[in-house]
Amino acid sequence: MVFGRIAHSLPVLLLLGVGTAAAQTAEPAVTFKSGVDLVSVTAVVRDKKGKVVRSLEPKDFTVAEDGHTRKIVSLQSDANAPASIAFLVDGSGSMRLGEALESSRRICDWLLSTLDQQRDDASLFSFDTRLLTLREFTGSVEHVRAGLKELNAWGATSIYDAIAGASAVVAERARNRRAVIVLTDGADNWSTYTPQEVAWIASTIDVPVYVFAVGDGVNAEAGAANPTAPSSPLAELARATGGDFFVAHSPALAIAGISRLVDELRHQYLIAFEPSSLQGMRRIEIRTRKADYKVSSRKWYTGGSTN
Repeated sequence: MVFGRIAHSLPVLLLLGVGTAAAQTAEPAVTFKSGVDLVSVTAVVRDKKGKVVRSLEPKDFTVAEDGHTRKIVSLQSDANAPASIAFLVDGSGSMRLGEALESSRRICDWLLSTLDQQRDDASLFSFDTRLLTLREFTGSVEHVRAGLKELNAWGATSIYDAIAGASAVVAERARNRRAVIVLTDGADNWSTYTPQEVAWIASTIDVPVYVFAVGDGVNAEAGAANPTAPSSPLAELARATGGDFFVAHSPALAIAGISRLVDELRHQYLIAFEPSSLQGMRRIEIRTRKADYKVSSRKWYTGGSTN
């Protein structure tokens, strides 16, 4: 299945043109809006040693919307809750260089091995200038794993557009834990979205984006000019959604990133709070009352509308 170019206006409105790989046939658009009577935010808390904190209560958190404190209504934390994971693998021509594509397959395979087929499900997407569905959501790990053999690399790349489209698909999964896992060398040359716009989209529908930067690692620490640097716009996008960015230029780095991701996915808090009545994009910040705890969560939601 092929998802065509995506257009939107904020508050979030994602119009997905749907077709088949052989011929693109239009179907009804799918619309996502954000902002409800209660806003839910997934959050992960780590202590100063980087360990996940698992036993906090509502009184331990604060929620600020544009600097104003909001009332927390409920908090959930269930390590046994099911997860829905979308793998999004760069299929552009640059992924043929070195070990980028093969590294992506290995990371996906390792992550699939951590899933529980009795409760979790996964899907597999690839992208160049289009978003391609190789496997729809399924509880069969082997079915998704077989799709890894179908990954190919050619053409230009629209990484930011692809992340927006995959996030919209994952948003339909009614699960407490969900994420888009992106594997890419970061070389976008075709997107119509900016990183900031994609961060808004994924944030407002509460889909964390985790990025694994694969490839040979040349100049990986060069800064924002390098798309796979930890300070790049792609890295900032991931963190703004409540996800994270992992440099994965070696098996050791990849395994460290996988371990951190799985730990976070299984130990998320789901925080519900009362929003203001103000319209438009609202910036939110989740904190704990312990200053040395670090909270990862989305940064935005859309106020004054209904889902």
